[in-house]
Amino acid sequence: MKQLRTLREMLEYARTVGPMTVSVACAADPDVLEAVESSRRSGVAKAFLVGEADKIEEAARKASVDLRNFDVIDERGGEAEAALKAVELVSSGKAQILMKGMLHTDNFLRGVLNKEKGLRSGGVISHVYFHEVEGYDHIIFISDGAFIPYPDLATKAKIIDNVAKLARSFGIETPKVAVLAAVEVVNPDMPATLDAAALSQMNRRGQIKGCVVDGPFALDNAVSEISAKHKGISSEVAGKADILIVPNIESGNMLAKSIVYFAPNRTAGIVMGAKAPIVLTSRADTAESKMFSIAAAVVWAAYQKNK
Repeated sequence: MKQLRTLREMLEYARTVGPMTVSVACAADPDVLEAVESSRRSGVAKAFLVGEADKIEEAARKASVDLRNFDVIDERGGEAEAALKAVELVSSGKAQILMKGMLHTDNFLRGVLNKEKGLRSGGVISHVYFHEVEGYDHIIFISDGAFIPYPDLATKAKIIDNVAKLARSFGIETPKVAVLAAVEVVNPDMPATLDAAALSQMNRRGQIKGCVVDGPFALDNAVSEISAKHKGISSEVAGKADILIVPNIESGNMLAKSIVYFAPNRTAGIVMGAKAPIVLTSRADTAESKMFSIAAAVVWAAYQKNK
């Protein structure tokens, strides 16, 4: 497949491999329902809507969504039970994608990690933001800015594996991975630079596969060829990064949200590393962003299915 360079291209591609079925936990959220309805109209996804039926109906009225197009599962046992029911629909094969609705993240994750019905895969579960930013000719992936607070070296290697797989499902045959720090030189007093150097060497020795990893990079010389040239950095990744690996959740979260609020962009995100893709968005995310996240989950699920 050709490389998907915009989220609109990604949505169009999702139409060709969809529709797939999304299981939404606590679906009584107008923005979530609007995103699910847009996905249905686009031919990308169908949905189970799990939660208190009367609240889902109220939210659907606010969003002008016709619930006759969906399967509503009336679950009145609270957030934790609704989350587990939504997860069970995925683990049983009735749905291919899990999505968080109007519930607390801890209750949602308890369902995901449930030993009997959950979606544990044995790997690291991590979050990926991906952005279409004006002025760049490709999608930029950022991980992990929402899930793992302070990953150690081994966890960062697994985060790279997760996000590189997602990038390959977008048609990027060998993703270029920049491991970020405050500076582009190794400094023993800055642990992020040491991790970056170690990850680069692990990639060269075949311990991290399917991508090209280099670092440390400051943000400017990871995404700007002019900046990399000015600083005399010679690297296949410098200025051309597809993937930005951040040192910790604070830096990743601020980087992703600075793109959302300070630049013309389209943004989405999913959780990787479970048995099925998980759409876990912020309440502040737009319905369009949630729709793009569903479409990305469809692309990733199709890629896994065809492997």
